[in-house]
Amino acid sequence: MQVGFLGTGRMGKAMAANLLRAGHRVRAWDKSPAALGELKAAGAEIAAGAAETVSGDALISMLPNDQALHEVFIAGDLLRHARPAMVSVNMGTVSLDCVDELVAAHKARNISYVAATVFGRPDVAAAAKLSIMAAGDAAAIDRVQPLFDAMGQRTSRVGLEPRHANIAKIAGNLMVACAIEAIGEAAALLRKYRMSAPDVLDVIITSLFNVPVYQGYGRAITQQQYVPPGFDLVLGMKDVGLALKAGEQANVPLPFASVLRDAFLDAMANGDTDKDWAAIARVAARKAGLQDND
Repeated sequence: MQVGFLGTGRMGKAMAANLLRAGHRVRAWDKSPAALGELKAAGAEIAAGAAETVSGDALISMLPNDQALHEVFIAGDLLRHARPAMVSVNMGTVSLDCVDELVAAHKARNISYVAATVFGRPDVAAAAKLSIMAAGDAAAIDRVQPLFDAMGQRTSRVGLEPRHANIAKIAGNLMVACAIEAIGEAAALLRKYRMSAPDVLDVIITSLFNVPVYQGYGRAITQQQYVPPGFDLVLGMKDVGLALKAGEQANVPLPFASVLRDAFLDAMANGDTDKDWAAIARVAARKAGLQDND
């Protein structure tokens, strides 16, 4: 398939590279030209502008936030250049308001729109083992399924409305953030009692929570390894905000999300903005009076 690809950060670059490996033709664009070098070397065609990405069979967008999508799709009126038979797939994590805006823009141009959010960090994306949650018209999803197969190990269809994929992603990221906070508080408790957090948490996680989220973040937190980030702390803050906003719109109280918001703000106020989102564990440690090496 001929695929346009918008957004080649750590995640997008890995996903686009897997499309190339699977034999698809990729025309990529990013606001930062420096992000395109590796893909060009791997065989991707580099678009001079976003408008050059919408003449193929599909367009995949992996842009970082609502603002970036609005600038490209709405303010830039990207879809006026699009091939009518193209399927547009947004795989980023965005607000429900943004999803609704994108759905309306695609409907106005009679272009198929699919939301397909993903679970997995950049290393998982590079290994083509993402878990993909797709929502939208079933026939449109069928058409781009070969692309999902090249980027992920499993595709789950979570609804007929595109916003369902985004709600699933927001809910999943909220659960991961809650797990990070729980691990951070447990590690602080162990350290305060002069116990080996790496050793004891390994026993606890192996016995009770032997899954990748607890294993990976347990190691990062007990070893205090927050750079380079696999998932930026500021993006974690964004996703918790999305959860709170979605909850407010549907009258769903999310008290843990409110606690997490304050933890992210605390981390950012204390200089952890450029770290992995697991660095919110440092907030629990600071509140316990612990220094980094205690």
